[in-house]
Amino acid sequence: MELYQHLLKLQNAGKLIRVGLVGCGQMGSGMVHITRKMPGMETVAIADVNPERPIETFISIGIPRSEIVVTSNYAVASDALSKGKYLVTEDALLLTRLDNIDAVVEATGITEIGAQVAWNCILNKKNITMLNVETDVTVGVFLSRMARKTGCVYTVAAGDEPAVCKMLYDFSSSMGFEVVCLGKGKNNVINYEASPDSCRAEAESKNMNPKMLASFKDGTKTMVEMAAVSNATGLVPDIPGMHGPKVDLPDLTKHFIPQKDGGVLSKSGCVDYSTGNIAPGVFAIVTTDDPRIHADLRFVSMGNGPYYLFLRPFHLCNIETPLAVAEAAIYGETTVVAKDMVSEVVSVAKRDLKAGEVIGGIGSADIFNRIYTYKDARAMKAIPMGIAPGATILKDIPQGTPLTEDAVAPDTSKFVYQLRKMQDEMLHQSAV
Repeated sequence: MELYQHLLKLQNAGKLIRVGLVGCGQMGSGMVHITRKMPGMETVAIADVNPERPIETFISIGIPRSEIVVTSNYAVASDALSKGKYLVTEDALLLTRLDNIDAVVEATGITEIGAQVAWNCILNKKNITMLNVETDVTVGVFLSRMARKTGCVYTVAAGDEPAVCKMLYDFSSSMGFEVVCLGKGKNNVINYEASPDSCRAEAESKNMNPKMLASFKDGTKTMVEMAAVSNATGLVPDIPGMHGPKVDLPDLTKHFIPQKDGGVLSKSGCVDYSTGNIAPGVFAIVTTDDPRIHADLRFVSMGNGPYYLFLRPFHLCNIETPLAVAEAAIYGETTVVAKDMVSEVVSVAKRDLKAGEVIGGIGSADIFNRIYTYKDARAMKAIPMGIAPGATILKDIPQGTPLTEDAVAPDTSKFVYQLRKMQDEMLHQSAV
């Protein structure tokens, strides 16, 4: 598909894909710079709790301050965009209603905001691209099915690990290979006690939010990303939390294979990660039962088999996100979506939690998160990660213990809780 040529045609016709961004942090602001350079697309509106961040971002790409309108009033915002000005607002849901915006990118990483923005985009038949994978692994099955019914596109963004893993999965499966394992590189060993305070100095040196960095270090991000891969492909975590060995590139095909052949997996068809020298890459371990294909793979220097490595040695995060926006707008295609709840990300006590305490968000000092199969998580009556923030502890929970329904009371007033309840009912009915 000639995506670049289609974008050039839009540019030459003056019919740009007009993008609204929710969340102007490190990832979101970087994406704005990319859309400024791309043909056929431009970010015209940004919603953030701190209006100064989007204002600074627009100015940094050459937009005069006089061309930036700050408002949460629908009529004023619509008029400003119709006149070619740029919009900054604190009201994320405003972007879902404006006719002057063709697509929205959600980049907050907060499940409550992500659920509200995605749901309202779908109600207004507006394409929504999620840089917020945390929301997707919580309610993505429901959101993607609702989007199909209303005729818009709900998709996880290109560039993040779920998308590039799915790319390798589709590449391999399209040629008839059996995908034994899909995985990613993680550039540090998990520290289950990482907190915003312990990560603050490093986060500030990298211009990151300390809670975001803590969520990387405590393993939450890896669990979320591979759960999204699992729900999109049907591949499963072999054990809770996956294996995560330190394996370097040459040895991936020796470790991420079934135990009967000397590997760590109890079966074929898994998701996992390595703390070896893989990051920022992703990989697929594949095999085939056809002797001729084995011979051809040896001929093209892919090794002696029977397992082979397909590698993408990079992922570009927010830099690639606009490609998902473009494919949705031009072709009506998704980049990666949850087909079913195959895996669940479950919250685990990062410290001893006491009755009466209210749980902090992802990356806080209260919880880390671990991937389980959805079946096992339901059997445990575990609390999904996406509805844990803001929940109240009903009885003491020792450090390292998964949060369960008998010990935790989620905040039932949150929209993401209501959406998750509808998703659970939908999945239960389809299973009956």
